[in-house]
Amino acid sequence: MDTPADGDGAPKRVTRRRIHTRARLLEAAFGVFAAKGFGRVSIEEICEAAGFSRGAFYSNFATLDELFFALYQERADLIAAQVAEALAQDGPGLDVPAAVDRVTEVLLLDVDWLLVKTDFLVHAARDPEVARALLDHRARLREAIADRLFRARRHTELPAVLGDAESAAHAVVAAYDGVTVQLLLDRDVDAARTWLKQLLTALLTDGSRTSA
Repeated sequence: MDTPADGDGAPKRVTRRRIHTRARLLEAAFGVFAAKGFGRVSIEEICEAAGFSRGAFYSNFATLDELFFALYQERADLIAAQVAEALAQDGPGLDVPAAVDRVTEVLLLDVDWLLVKTDFLVHAARDPEVARALLDHRARLREAIADRLFRARRHTELPAVLGDAESAAHAVVAAYDGVTVQLLLDRDVDAARTWLKQLLTALLTDGSRTSA
């Protein structure tokens, strides 16, 4: 526990130092988890990668599970925010190809993130509390997509087969899930990006209509 110090500045310096330590631990953990997989990593390995002692670890996280949860939450929140920002760049309507390009660049980050994300999915399948966190993230991602599709409905019509904006958002996330499985196996990021762009564009536009 930190000892309160006299003066207004000391607690703030301690807080900044702790934030910096936590950020370095999370960054180091990301690389170690991506390389070895959750369940094959020790606290010592993460501390060594970050350049800290076990004391620094335990001043920020109670367990390795807690660190893994925090790492996933941090990255997932960032991605959800990036998707929402990418979708907000059009006017009242929705330029589907342009929006797909922007969202694809955000969603397809890198293989390391997908490895960590997949480990988290497997972990969540065995832990109801972790599963709730994963479901919450996926729900927020779908909500960001559904909200944008709903607001554009008077200007950009969705294919009838998709139903409403919420169902369309489910389909978008499902398409992303499918593409990332292939990416994890063949490691071809360019092919995955192209495939996802084609898939989402076909999904969100009615191929039976032609432009006037």
